Amino acid sequence: MPAGDVAFAPRSALLTFEEITRVVRLLIDEGVCDVRLTGGEPLVRRNIDKLVAMLAAIPGMGDLAMTTNAILLPQHARALRDAGLQRLNISLDTLHEDVFKRITRRDGVDRVLAGINAAVEAGFERIRLNALAIRGLTEIEIESLVTFATQRDLTIRFIEYMPLDADRAWKGDDVLSGDEVLRLIEGRFGKIRPVEPPTEAQPARDFELLDLPLSKQGRHPTVGVIRPVTAPFCGACDRLRLTAEGTVRNCLFSTEEWDLRPLLRGEAADHEVLQRIRDAIQQKKAGHLINLPGFSQPDRPMYRIGG
Repeated sequence: MPAGDVAFAPRSALLTFEEITRVVRLLIDEGVCDVRLTGGEPLVRRNIDKLVAMLAAIPGMGDLAMTTNAILLPQHARALRDAGLQRLNISLDTLHEDVFKRITRRDGVDRVLAGINAAVEAGFERIRLNALAIRGLTEIEIESLVTFATQRDLTIRFIEYMPLDADRAWKGDDVLSGDEVLRLIEGRFGKIRPVEPPTEAQPARDFELLDLPLSKQGRHPTVGVIRPVTAPFCGACDRLRLTAEGTVRNCLFSTEEWDLRPLLRGEAADHEVLQRIRDAIQQKKAGHLINLPGFSQPDRPMYRIGG
């Protein structure tokens, strides 16, 4: 959707930082350990570093991360790091302005690169770059993106293009598969070797680039692929999403949402909030059915869900 067509939700429709923190605290008490702030774009939320600090202070918090387009990172990177944010996922589909504008429908690749530099300078040691794998666009971008990432000791992951576009123009033929991406990488950069994932629930599969120089830490550079279309990982998925408006989504492709906001603002007890979350989890479907009869694209596009 063109930037001019995006409408911001009224502030009253959004969960407060205190409401978000309450939900996260309840989930951590139930065994959730990792939290990521995602999109739309989390950095447009005023005083986002305050929310990060509130979440970081919850006992039992594990990995606290953020997915961002990085455009506002020069203003926020240091404050986010000081507040307790541990890791950043940054969207970077291209290093070329014309392709950037074709994908995002706005200018700004230089601002993204400035945001990445600001994150490095702020002391973030775990920065991952995410690039969409779109046939006809990504093939010529792979070499420059991998080179950019590996020269900076960053990991880049290529994510298969999913039917979550605002225009609903997605077609299966537009997907550049993760396997094709890996063949292109191996053809340009040499032998690759799979890395054992820390858990099967991790959607990415990473690979070491064995023919490139070791990093300053003495490790092989790595690249990754996320294959939700050609190799779905629904059976191992353990993710739950809380939207800015307070609804729970049990899958990126869910066509249903479970609303927590009335409970949070109606003085409901903690166990009532948790029960609604359990209701959402219990109704999670076995798979998203992309490319199969019966698949229905959700009403929310990706920019209103987050990764």
